[in-house]
Amino acid sequence: MRKLENKELERKSITDFKEAVKTPLIIILDDIRSLHNIGSVFRTADAFLIEKIYLCGITAIPPNKEIHKTALGATETVTWEYQKDILEVIENLKKESISVFAIEQVENAIFLQDFKMDKNKKYALVFGNEVYGVSQKAIELCDGTIEIPQLGSKHSLNISVSAGIVVWDLFQKMKY
Repeated sequence: MRKLENKELERKSITDFKEAVKTPLIIILDDIRSLHNIGSVFRTADAFLIEKIYLCGITAIPPNKEIHKTALGATETVTWEYQKDILEVIENLKKESISVFAIEQVENAIFLQDFKMDKNKKYALVFGNEVYGVSQKAIELCDGTIEIPQLGSKHSLNISVSAGIVVWDLFQKMKY
């Protein structure tokens, strides 16, 4: 077994990335405080050809050197948009027939492994503040909630870890 060199990874150029068929997923980050979390989500979005990221509320926007530290250039490939009001973003996406799901621990949430996808639909995923999570008002506008099952004592994952887990799971369900 031999570790691959960077030149063997068939990385897309920025132009190739922009022209590639995207995974029909949209990520919505609301009130994310950590610039490193924002950058990490950009990098995950790049890895899975995610269609777009919405940055809402107090979530910082590129260009920003702290976001860049973890994004490693993904802010140049992944399409993003800042919208102050997450409620407006959710309403507008739903008007476009995009199914919006909050990633949160709530009553009657669907566990991630049980979430069934319609391969003909586009989905948006809402990730909330590191301390307070997704706001109740945003949850009420969503089509549902998805929960990552956790068995330990914390029942709390870092937002960038949560995004990676959920995006990978939904990517697999869409592609295979």
